[in-house]
Amino acid sequence: MATTRKTPAKKAPATKTATKKAPAKKVATKPTPATKQAPAKKPSAPVQSTKPTIPSVLQPGTNTTVTAPVFAELNTTPDPTKYTTPHASDTQAYNEMDALVKSNQFVPLPFPVASVAEPVLTLAAALGPTGNTTTAAIQKAGQIVFHTAGDTGATQGPKTENEVVDKLLSDFTGEAVNAVPRFFYNLGDIVYSFGEEKYYYDQFYDAYRDYPAPIFAIPGNHDGIVLPPPAGTGVPTDSLKSFLANFCTPTFTHSIDAAGISRTTMIQPSVYFTLDAPLVRIIGLYSNMLENPGVISSTANPTTGKPTFPQLSDAQLTFLTAALTRIKTDKFTGAVIIAVHHPPYAFGTKSGSLTMLKEIDAICDATGVWPHAFLSGHAHNYQRYTRTLGKRQIPFFVIGNGGHGLQRLNIPTTLRTPAPMQAFAQPERNDSVVLNSYDFTNYGYCRCVVTTTQLHIEYHPASDGGSTKTPNDTVTVDLATGTLTTYTPAD
Repeated sequence: MATTRKTPAKKAPATKTATKKAPAKKVATKPTPATKQAPAKKPSAPVQSTKPTIPSVLQPGTNTTVTAPVFAELNTTPDPTKYTTPHASDTQAYNEMDALVKSNQFVPLPFPVASVAEPVLTLAAALGPTGNTTTAAIQKAGQIVFHTAGDTGATQGPKTENEVVDKLLSDFTGEAVNAVPRFFYNLGDIVYSFGEEKYYYDQFYDAYRDYPAPIFAIPGNHDGIVLPPPAGTGVPTDSLKSFLANFCTPTFTHSIDAAGISRTTMIQPSVYFTLDAPLVRIIGLYSNMLENPGVISSTANPTTGKPTFPQLSDAQLTFLTAALTRIKTDKFTGAVIIAVHHPPYAFGTKSGSLTMLKEIDAICDATGVWPHAFLSGHAHNYQRYTRTLGKRQIPFFVIGNGGHGLQRLNIPTTLRTPAPMQAFAQPERNDSVVLNSYDFTNYGYCRCVVTTTQLHIEYHPASDGGSTKTPNDTVTVDLATGTLTTYTPAD
């Protein structure tokens, strides 16, 4: 079982060295808002936990802007055992959604289009005043580590999210400096069931209150859904409203939705963007709000050329073209990762999105730049595939077991891997797809290690707890050739 983590009592400085506490009795707590502290260096020694004050009413955040980001709380307190805002039943809302689907009225919604072809956020900018110094040190060390998972929001209570985050925090202790994670990349579906702002405290801010690094995100379908009254507002422009308010603010802000948690908002330039970090570029796409499939554009009919979804912009196709072209122009030799909530390949209750993949393939083909890996969520389990395309071998990950209810794969018995997935192959590209690994019984995440020559991705189930750091599944890509290889750990 994961080691118990703690909940905040005070506001935190911008960075801290994460420390893991011994298991303690859990208490449902909520922090009392305090005056925001200026970011300061966190002592390397573990801080003593303090007894939290339990307010009778949840206090709002200040919604004030600051010049430097804040990531984690200064002091740690026990994990909550229940949500401050109980999650109401979504039965009526899902019934309304099913009715819209049956009547062909549940369609992708327009999304905000960035003012530039390729919106870019550098890790240095996200780190604030210390960013340039930190990223220069990462570049010099020749290695960067980060976390990723999707479908992190939970509706039944904080237990499953606590398990995952507690395990994440264990990666910050007992590690060499260059092995400490530098950020978390959320693959979408941050708040269930429909991205409501009232649930951001419990499902995001409180859950990640002790995570001592930036958190970036692309929206999932549940972050963008808008339903008609009474379940929703019925206003299409409300789609992604809460996501934008917490991840795409012009400056670092203490969000009202944080309700006293210290973490500031993220300054992503758009719901789709390139995260430019030392040794790695992550190209994040928004695949809209359908259950299936993922949609990133107006999606031209291959026969007639007419758009399937004329209400949508093709800005993300322009974005992907610009991002891959810049990689080629810059002669960037680091890892190239495409992140999109809906997985190109998946089986179970959630299917893959092959039409979306074909759009991405066409742009990769035109630019001559292919990713080293795909990261997705959506299906609430873990799946890893390998696509062989010519000499290139590309791992495709489904990491949708970040905290929301797990979903079984539709297999009658245990499936022996590797298993060829002929249904996913594209004859016109002469490719092949193999299922290498899966897990639908554990929550978990991936730890990604990028060096100057390799991209190494590890899957860690939360049930391993903080005392186990041996991954359950791994894959390593040689950056120069785009082929799978044997991992060579840094000295």
